[in-house]
Amino acid sequence: MPTFIVDVRDARGRASKRKIEAISPEAARNILQSKYPAIGKIRKTGFDLDLSDLGAKFAKVTVKDKAVFSRQFAAMVNAGVAIVRCLGVLSEQCPNPKLKKSLIAVSGEVQEGTNLSDSMRKHPACFDELYISMVQAGEVGGVLDEVLNRLAKLLEDIARLQNQIKSAMAYPMVVGFIAVLVFLGMTIFLIPIFAGIFQELGTELPALTQFMLWLSEILTSWKILIPIVFSIIAVFAIRQYYKTPVGRVQIDRLLLKLPLFGELNEKAAVARFCRVLGTLTRSGVPILNALDIVRDTAGNQVIANAIDAAKVEIQQGGMISLALQKEKVFPGLAIQMISIGEETGELDSMLMKVADFYEDEVEQAVKALTSIIEPVMIVVVGGMVGTILVSMYLPMFKVFDNFG
Repeated sequence: MPTFIVDVRDARGRASKRKIEAISPEAARNILQSKYPAIGKIRKTGFDLDLSDLGAKFAKVTVKDKAVFSRQFAAMVNAGVAIVRCLGVLSEQCPNPKLKKSLIAVSGEVQEGTNLSDSMRKHPACFDELYISMVQAGEVGGVLDEVLNRLAKLLEDIARLQNQIKSAMAYPMVVGFIAVLVFLGMTIFLIPIFAGIFQELGTELPALTQFMLWLSEILTSWKILIPIVFSIIAVFAIRQYYKTPVGRVQIDRLLLKLPLFGELNEKAAVARFCRVLGTLTRSGVPILNALDIVRDTAGNQVIANAIDAAKVEIQQGGMISLALQKEKVFPGLAIQMISIGEETGELDSMLMKVADFYEDEVEQAVKALTSIIEPVMIVVVGGMVGTILVSMYLPMFKVFDNFG
């Protein structure tokens, strides 16, 4: 984004220069008009190498970043601060370079008369369709601050749910990585030392020791490239297959049926579906548009297909709960509660209750999963190390028997 040097004068008449990023000189003038009563000459800098542009290119806007921004934006709008002023202040304070750059651009476009939602739509890397639709509903209904608060709550709930799942995966991944490093270190560096001793003693080696020596030889030779290349090809093939419609459905269905983790994925998906759909309908987004948004943010093709079926059912005058029941994707309890919400006309409230229930279920499932994984990982690590030690000590026992 271009950088401009602007001559400004404050309320006391003191002149100064300001450096500002904007999409055009007019946008820079509009941004600064909210801070300074007099705006003078505006000139674009020459060769401007800004490392923030490089950071913005590779940065990623997380759910937490959007949640914090939404909460602050809602507070300022509720306090009566103009939207352009809000965007200017929040862009200066934003720690994420990509989001900061987008907020500056959105501020300039709003100054030129563009709607906030239309301006955000030009920055899909920062604002997805869910975010834009809710902002648009808030603009149309004149309740932007209320919608932003709901959006912030929604994003905070999604971020908390993601963190719970990540915490369940982090422990086994870290312990497994350390266990593999220890196993490789002992196999590559320790076993060859004992191999030389056994060769000097000339004793017959047990089958386990012979296998470990063979494995050590493989790991220290070019033959290790064979399983590495095979693994890379397998991962690439799976990813390519996942990009196909059939492969995506099959793999996503498998993720919902995995032992231990399958139930966790299903509960997380139900909680996310209900939270997003309930927030959208409560914010005034039409149900068909809301289902399109929820489908795109589902993260699982099996669930997305079920949402498509629900949309078709509604277009034909049916109910969401019946369509979800036919697809056999969601648990029976969730479908029953959604059905009650439809019958009583309080679908949004019931969806929120279902989301609260299954978010608690995810939290309990994470705790149970962690309590199961911890002893399993300890046994696995102990078994790996114990196998190496036993394979090294067995020949020694045979040597001691020969000496006796």
